[in-house]
Amino acid sequence: MANKSAPILKNTKISPDAEDGDGDEEIIIPSVPSRFAMLISDEENEDADTDNDEDTTTTISSSSKKKSNKKKVQSSKTKKEDDEIDLLLAAIESTSVSTKKSDNKTNDDEGQDLEDILKEINEKFDEKEAKKDKKKKAKGGVDAKTLSLMKEFQKKREEAILKAVQDEEEEMRLEEAFQKQREEKERAEKEKRDKKKQKEKERIQTKKKEGTYLTKEQREKLERARIQLQAAGIQVPERNTVDNGERPVKKRILYDDRRKKTPGNDTETEKQLGAKEESLKNNGEQESQSSGDESSSEESDQSDSSSEDDDKNQLTPHERVRNRLQRRHENCESRRSLEVLRAPVICVLGHVDTGKTKILDNLRRTHVQDGEAGGITQQIGATNVPLETIRERTKMCRKLISHEGEFIIPGLLIIDTPGHESFRNLRTRGSSLCDLAILVVDLMHGLEPQTLESIKLLTEGETPFIIALNKIDRLYEWKGDNEKNVELVIQEQGPNIQNEFDKRCNDVIVQFAEQGLNVALYYKNPDPNEYYSMVPTSAHTGDGMGSLIAMIIEKCQTTLAKCLSYTDELQVTVMEVKTIGGLGTTIDVILANGHLHVGDTIIVAGQEGPIVTQVRGLLMPESNRESRVRNQYQNYKTIKAARGIKIAAKNLEKSMAGLPLFVGRKEDEVDYFKNEIQNILKTALSSIKLQETGVYVQASTLGSLEALLEFLETSNIPYAGINIGTVHRKDIVRASAQLDRKPQWAVVLAFDVRIERDAQDYADSVGVKIFQADIMYHLFDMFLIHRERFKKEDEEKSRHLAVFPCKLRVLPEFIFNKRGKIICGVIVEDGFVKLGTPICVPSKEFIELGRVVSIELNHKPLDIARKNSEVSITIEPVGNEAPKIFGRDFDETDLLISKISQESFDVVKDHFRGDMQKSDWQLMIELKEIFNIF
Repeated sequence: MANKSAPILKNTKISPDAEDGDGDEEIIIPSVPSRFAMLISDEENEDADTDNDEDTTTTISSSSKKKSNKKKVQSSKTKKEDDEIDLLLAAIESTSVSTKKSDNKTNDDEGQDLEDILKEINEKFDEKEAKKDKKKKAKGGVDAKTLSLMKEFQKKREEAILKAVQDEEEEMRLEEAFQKQREEKERAEKEKRDKKKQKEKERIQTKKKEGTYLTKEQREKLERARIQLQAAGIQVPERNTVDNGERPVKKRILYDDRRKKTPGNDTETEKQLGAKEESLKNNGEQESQSSGDESSSEESDQSDSSSEDDDKNQLTPHERVRNRLQRRHENCESRRSLEVLRAPVICVLGHVDTGKTKILDNLRRTHVQDGEAGGITQQIGATNVPLETIRERTKMCRKLISHEGEFIIPGLLIIDTPGHESFRNLRTRGSSLCDLAILVVDLMHGLEPQTLESIKLLTEGETPFIIALNKIDRLYEWKGDNEKNVELVIQEQGPNIQNEFDKRCNDVIVQFAEQGLNVALYYKNPDPNEYYSMVPTSAHTGDGMGSLIAMIIEKCQTTLAKCLSYTDELQVTVMEVKTIGGLGTTIDVILANGHLHVGDTIIVAGQEGPIVTQVRGLLMPESNRESRVRNQYQNYKTIKAARGIKIAAKNLEKSMAGLPLFVGRKEDEVDYFKNEIQNILKTALSSIKLQETGVYVQASTLGSLEALLEFLETSNIPYAGINIGTVHRKDIVRASAQLDRKPQWAVVLAFDVRIERDAQDYADSVGVKIFQADIMYHLFDMFLIHRERFKKEDEEKSRHLAVFPCKLRVLPEFIFNKRGKIICGVIVEDGFVKLGTPICVPSKEFIELGRVVSIELNHKPLDIARKNSEVSITIEPVGNEAPKIFGRDFDETDLLISKISQESFDVVKDHFRGDMQKSDWQLMIELKEIFNIF
């Protein structure tokens, strides 16, 4: 047993003990693995080991009392393991004593046993360490070192956060201080600039008072004069004062003989130079006062810029531009003069086919009307009548012109405005430019509807006008002579013609009096300020045309002289947009005041917003030629009002006519005028109220669009969409929305515009109708035909559903068949009876007799019988209903009425409204109450 429990360690060396006299052998363990160092280090002191084991056992037992049962079990297991290790060590020690007397063979066996013991010790130690690790993991705690590291890390993290907050607060404080310092610096600089500006302004005012202030142009002339004097050999000293705002450079004072001595002729040179400068200054002032349009514009720009410097920091850009334009307006008004007049803008108004265009043709000796659509003027055209033509046409009546027949105006600019009532809005735009109007009245018809409309238009706008009593050649046996004054021509006519003329003329005077206007023949006018003058004319023969022109000249040079004084303030209106071969898209404009130059930046209204472009060419037709007729145009670099001009520029394809044109001299003015045009267009379109169902209207100009919409309103045609310009696919898409609502309104009315090919193809594919015409009445007729055709188709589809109101009384003496098909005579007491009308008896619980299948009067078939008619009708039962019998189901005392329903009422209201009269609608309302239809 002892041999098994005390084997010798592996790799141990056995040597005799030198101190042992008995010769006993001793086992020596020279080396032990490091993991067992704590077990072997105290091998020699067994008592000490035992004491340590007892202390360990005491510690474990004391701690186990405070722990749970589970920990007590674990502590006991640990103690047991330690006891086993102590027993093994004791066995090793006893083995070392017993082996001293053994032989070598016995030593080998015992060494082998000791190896087994140590192996068992190693295994138990490993199990002990593994159990400790497992216990530590199950507990889940951390050791003290790790806990101290975590606390240290947490402390450092809090310190870092605190430091970052302090740094951020410091940075914000520095930034606020820097911002405050910068604001103070800017405030100081602003005060410095204001003081400098005020000082500069005072300096300029002082120079102006002293008369030493020179403009840029005057300084340039002085510089040129100085160079010329230097070239001539005269030394001119440099000027010490500079008018461009720079301070003069002070020269250092010399107190010794280094100062240059002035030659003897220096005094004369300075006198010559002073005289030269004074003369140049005076000449510059005279030239600046007598300069033309460009110099005045430059001066106004300089004044604008000098005034803007004062207001730059106080006003917004919009206010600065508005103030600049106001100053420019005041400057232009101050330079007006009665000695310089512009050509008056004259409008021609009147009823349809009264001879307006023929009068203009006679003035121009041309035939524009022959080239117009249908012989009716459709666009505003402009005609320039030069002074030579005026002199030639008024040679027989110069006495009508004051100032001994002297002509002050340079010519006439006549606008041929359509006289149709439907073109009221377009005519309004013409009258806005109009200085004087010619109201054409047909002598044979007097005042007509469009004439009354024109009178109202002129009186509301306070526009002066002269009446052209046209078509005097229609008087029977009229003998014309266009080489004489029309007053003499009338006096040369026979008594019958004179009597007829006086009678018709008095009728016209009475008609004007009914409108509250006093009129008289121009040669019988007691007071031109109280009475409107009438000039008898004949556009066909030319009688009275010279007198008409003479009255226009007299009116313009006397009463209207102040209004016709020329001003540089621009006033332009776009009349029409055209495409000309070789020029591209151009616009025709009326230049009423001011002047235009090639290269000006113009702003016009466009379909997709304001258009900004530069003028590439200013074109005008030859004199006496109307600008709507294609002819050879002449190019101009500058044109002065009043003129009809064609402007060639880029990006005019989508420009809109009927709106003003502006010229921007500066960049901020361009933005201002763009906003102004948008506001004008927005105001014009906002007044147009669209409906959910209606046609889609497309016109070439804003005026044409408004005129067409006015015409549609008077014709009770609703419109759901509008646009200006060419018809595109998107317009068809908008119009196609009516297909789901009311297909009869899925129509595009294209007035004087072009239709894109893809738009036409898409319209054909979806079923949208496009009606295109150059004359409004043709366009309207085309739509009426479409509406009537559509209406008939709807009537045919819904005719079987329509029930018209009627009240019938049976005539007992005319009962032809009492059973099955009831044939009897009736009298229509109210309403009307038509074929297919269902008949019922309200006094017999609304029993239905059937439908009317025939109506006869005197053996002649009828489709309808009106009130108070006595006719024979045949009533046939409907479907499989049992036939009714006269005398059993109803008799002659019962009233028969048509059986209506809500559906039949709606059909009549929508599709057969034209067949109903007022009394019929009253009966329909009565029947609705009887049948309780609400």
